Amino acid sequence: MSWKYKALLHAQRENPRESCGLLLNVKGKKRYYPCRNLSITDYQCFIIDPEDYVKADNIGEIIAVVHSHPITPPEPSQADKISCEQSKLPWYIVNPKTEQWGECIPNGYVPDILGRQWVWGITDCWSLVRDWYKKELKITLRDWKRPITPEDFLKDPMFERCANATGFKELKPNEKLQNGDLLFMSILATGLNHVAIFIDGDVLHHLADRLSCREPYSEWLLKCTGKRYRYAQKS
Repeated sequence: MSWKYKALLHAQRENPRESCGLLLNVKGKKRYYPCRNLSITDYQCFIIDPEDYVKADNIGEIIAVVHSHPITPPEPSQADKISCEQSKLPWYIVNPKTEQWGECIPNGYVPDILGRQWVWGITDCWSLVRDWYKKELKITLRDWKRPITPEDFLKDPMFERCANATGFKELKPNEKLQNGDLLFMSILATGLNHVAIFIDGDVLHHLADRLSCREPYSEWLLKCTGKRYRYAQKS
């Protein structure tokens, strides 16, 4: 039984949820290792159980990531392309109904700043900040490890704790905003659960229910702003 057939059977068992697994090289033979999908939300369709990843790594060399698209064709989504780049591994995709396959390989893909779809931990508000800083200011910011789900994050937002360690300092009330300053906001929550970038009187940001966009720094967004930060190495 080939590894693709085993992966297809796994996808069919998991349908309508996305299946996920790893392709291993075990003593020169390819072997499919099914993993548990920890995702409980549509914000991210699959999250490989870290324990399964470690177990698979102890069995053989991980040479690819495999997952299913139960509803859509097996073509890589924007999140798939980004995650593929991060993993530095090929990705294989199967549709359990049509039994068709697709694939994605690391090729330097970088998503556009505007118009991104929101996916927790992949293309969210902090991902947008990191990519904008790298593109516009040639500054690589730390990609903080997030909780598994956005619901867990809302219970204990981490922006305030991480800001100083990432190279930012909080602005005083009388300091005027400059381009590139970060605005930490409370959006329909009690803590500071969102971050935006100030640019020429606008904000560049990525809310969970929208595509990434640039819009005026409105009165509502101003009221949502709890703290303002500037990268410490900026003049």
